[in-house]
Amino acid sequence: MADYDNKDREEVFSKKVRAGKRTYFFDVKATRSNDYYVTITESKKRLEDGVFIKHKIFLYKEDFEKFTEGLMETLNYVKENQEVEEKRYEYNPDAASIKADEDF
Repeated sequence: MADYDNKDREEVFSKKVRAGKRTYFFDVKATRSNDYYVTITESKKRLEDGVFIKHKIFLYKEDFEKFTEGLMETLNYVKENQEVEEKRYEYNPDAASIKADEDF
């Protein structure tokens, strides 16, 4: 029954972020009463069998401020205590032939 609950939700906005071997999806969805919430999904291809494994969290608007504060404090801690080298993922023509739906 929980599955039906998620499928009945309307997707309002979606942002896909490829980051190396992982893809992140940031989706805004609407409940039946048109109340927005966010899902954050990490998708990563399992090397052993090529199956995509997904991890998802749901973020409700009443938690945005506390979530953002906690996330920023955590990110700042890492940046202050360890060198962070952000990678820039650029277009790879060899990977362009891979189907877009492989992120799922």
